[in-house]
Amino acid sequence: MTEAKRDFKKRFQKITSKALKATIKGTLFYGIYFILSIFLSPISEIFPGFLQTIEIFVMVYIFFIIVGELTSGTIFQHFFNTAKALFLIFFLIFSLKTGLVEITFQNVSLIVDLRLFLTVAMLLSLLGLAKSMLQAINFLNQRAEHTRL
Repeated sequence: MTEAKRDFKKRFQKITSKALKATIKGTLFYGIYFILSIFLSPISEIFPGFLQTIEIFVMVYIFFIIVGELTSGTIFQHFFNTAKALFLIFFLIFSLKTGLVEITFQNVSLIVDLRLFLTVAMLLSLLGLAKSMLQAINFLNQRAEHTRL
């Protein structure tokens, strides 16, 4: 085989393995959502629009998982990981707003305080954001060292 054919075959195998890995991760994440949606469906009667909000979250998150996996080994992987962390932060802010959720079911009104959960989730998301940014800096640093040698 010529050098060009071997290079093409190597690249094709690399892209195929990335696509397979992305497909498996996306399918597993969707499978977990599918199983959890069975248990979450009774909640949609109490919270109108709850299931639609979760579906939007799952679709966007699976998109970031797949694109991040397809771009692994490049700087774009770190950009998409950062975007995934930012999406998670903004989604939490959008969906929980102030952290106080009021539920009215028939004649009973219940207020649930989720501010502690919101705070912990935001801090964990910020930790994920910092991790992905540090990984991007490390990636660029390794590339710069590699080009100097």
